[in-house]
Amino acid sequence: MSVQIGITIVLGIIFVVFALSWGAHSVRGKVALPKWFELLIGLVTDFFDTLGIGSFAPTTSAFKTLHVVPDQRIPGTLNVGHTLPTIVEALLFIGLGSSVTVEPLTLVLLIVAAVLGAWLGAGIVARWPRRYVQVGMGSALIVAATIFVLQNLKVLPSGGHAVELRGLLLAAGMIGNFILGAFMTVGVGLYAPAMIMVSLLGMESGAAWPIMTGACAVLMPFASWRFVKYGAFTSRAALGLALGGIPGVVLAYFFFQKLLPINDIKWLVTVVVIYAATMMLRSALIERNAERAVGAGAVVPE
Repeated sequence: MSVQIGITIVLGIIFVVFALSWGAHSVRGKVALPKWFELLIGLVTDFFDTLGIGSFAPTTSAFKTLHVVPDQRIPGTLNVGHTLPTIVEALLFIGLGSSVTVEPLTLVLLIVAAVLGAWLGAGIVARWPRRYVQVGMGSALIVAATIFVLQNLKVLPSGGHAVELRGLLLAAGMIGNFILGAFMTVGVGLYAPAMIMVSLLGMESGAAWPIMTGACAVLMPFASWRFVKYGAFTSRAALGLALGGIPGVVLAYFFFQKLLPINDIKWLVTVVVIYAATMMLRSALIERNAERAVGAGAVVPE
């Protein structure tokens, strides 16, 4: 049995186990059905995710702008809600094949590194106070917007021709994916940074697809289970992402991959992301000033 088939089987098992466990949790918690705009957010963001734009930054922007999810619950909702669509995406890119086949050992080790990073990061982020999440996600959105701008301006490297990593380059790739996996739990999408890392390491740019979809598909369930454990997500909104996101992935993969002007879409997404980053950091500043005012008032003699 090939590694490709093995990974496909593992992803299928993870999909079923995560869906059943989340379903059991939802039944116990009597989760309400998502509203139409929550389904639409899932459809649109996972549609763009399959085209390589990523889903975390656009989803965060939508949640912040429409006041769908409290700020402190956004990282958990992103991870839990986008898990099943991301697994479907990986099944399509790895199971049906991508334009570039990554050497099996390189693919497996990079996926494992990302999973370990996400497991560590989720345990920390799930217990962060709201202002820490606001600052972290505001900063993450600025990073995402910067990457979008640099990609559109063709400043970022285009990559080499390798489909495997060895020695120090493999170690660098594992460390990089470990960090990216940890950052995913605070809302930094892995896709765009993974594309940059793969190119800097001299790999084919197309090698990013099986690496990033496979890594996200395996790491997100592990991270999500920790967010679920701590109750650090909004169930209804997450369900909307999942139910809307899966058809979005299928539509993008089979019908729209080569038809849409991706750079133009990225400019639009960049504007929205910058706005959301500004609002997130503004909320953190207001909250910090309010805390300082309360603290100052507490020491003023009556």
